[in-house]
Amino acid sequence: MATKSKELNFEDKLWKTADALRGSMDASEYRNVVLGLIFLKYVSDAFEEENKKLLESEYPEDAEDKDVYIGDNIFWIPKEARWDKIEGAAKTAKIGEVIDQAMDLIEKENYGLKNILPDDYANPDIDTERLGQVVDLVSDINIGSKEARGKDILGRVYEFFLKQFAASESKHGGEFYTPRSIVNTLVEMIEPYKGRVYDPCCGSGGMFVQSEEFVREHAGEIKDLAVYGQESNPTTWKLAKMNLAIRGIDNDLGKHQGDTFTNDLHKGMRFDFILANPPFNVKDWNGSKLKDDTRWKYGVPPENNANYAWMEHIISKLTPDGKAGFVLANGSLSTSNKAEYAIRKAIIEDDKIDAIVALPDKMFYGTGIAASLWFIDMNKNSVDEINRRGKTLFIDARNLGEMVDRTHREFNKEDIDKIADTYHAYRGTNGQEYKDIAGFCKVASLDDIAKNDYVLTPGRYVGLPPQKDDGIPYEIKMKKLTSELKEQFAESDKLEAQIKDVLKEIGYEI
Repeated sequence: MATKSKELNFEDKLWKTADALRGSMDASEYRNVVLGLIFLKYVSDAFEEENKKLLESEYPEDAEDKDVYIGDNIFWIPKEARWDKIEGAAKTAKIGEVIDQAMDLIEKENYGLKNILPDDYANPDIDTERLGQVVDLVSDINIGSKEARGKDILGRVYEFFLKQFAASESKHGGEFYTPRSIVNTLVEMIEPYKGRVYDPCCGSGGMFVQSEEFVREHAGEIKDLAVYGQESNPTTWKLAKMNLAIRGIDNDLGKHQGDTFTNDLHKGMRFDFILANPPFNVKDWNGSKLKDDTRWKYGVPPENNANYAWMEHIISKLTPDGKAGFVLANGSLSTSNKAEYAIRKAIIEDDKIDAIVALPDKMFYGTGIAASLWFIDMNKNSVDEINRRGKTLFIDARNLGEMVDRTHREFNKEDIDKIADTYHAYRGTNGQEYKDIAGFCKVASLDDIAKNDYVLTPGRYVGLPPQKDDGIPYEIKMKKLTSELKEQFAESDKLEAQIKDVLKEIGYEI
């Protein structure tokens, strides 16, 4: 889960020290400054470990051969950019300039990092003394050694920071960070083992990280998965590039940021899997300029809400056997807006919606809007699975999850397994027999959905859970209830008489 790692006792201290840097800086700028410094320490640690090994080898001259490092998937760090230079300047007024120079040199020597590293540490808004304190603290943490990489220490620190930033940035936090338990649920359900994975609004890249982890955990081959994405915010795009770089995940997020609707950087491409958490209910998405777009197979989305534009974009990017899992605000399940209703009805009748999962509240940062997970399958009659033509699975998971602090809830592993196992039993892919469970899951036909006016709210289909039998016979319950009611009626008559007497005494009679 996206909670603080038990193995790491420095995360809170590092966060508090780094948070002292904020001052008057813009939140997103400050976020990149801190995460950029952690990134720099990581690549430096990995380089220094390899450098030491080469110096002690039979060919010590290889220690300064750039190609040797690149061949081992380690970033080449020029002498003036190495951590000892930065650490040595930590207590000087020049620390910001030294870090900026290091970032610039590393970008120039490593093509994959071009134009993505933050380089504004000499900014007068950054307190050099506090920046130096963060450098000193980071210096004591080995996050890039082979052992640390094996434990993914940096990945966990990085995610801890992303989560903290998401919580502290309130409204805008959810734009770059999707809670891990939500990502895990999506990944466990669509199982991206092999093929192209795409996220049209990738934020900091969490969907890709979890897809890669899923493949590793299930003994798959990472080379069988190709990552594609797009992000419109330039700061968040850089964050995603750094997040994927530290984990060694090859990716194509375009050469720059770009708006997915007006500048699709992967135009004409189709993908085997799509995972996404689009921003909810975006009003200004340039819909008026895209009336004739070929992506609107099921109808033109309304100009004042991008929810259905995201849905149609996702469907348009899937291969004939493609699968998608994405998050949408609950309003999308039942909206009666004329355009959205027509689109939803057309998608349902085209039999593309495989499952809907209603989520609990308080699952996301920066919004209290209730949300659900949508699952699209372009081929419900796959030869390897149960024929699900004309069927949709509804899961009501609103009673799952646990509060991890006063304002946020997360699914635990058991919750995710319960949802995913139900889905795979319905698909016939896990060897389990699917059964409807009142109050939790129900398979509905297209006719059932049509009778409900094409509303996709799971609660309409799963019904209520069975009530526990308390063992008291019905006759005894009714006798007790009627006796209590009789006493209450008598008490009511008594009070009514007293009120009438009081009113009569002061000259008012009813």
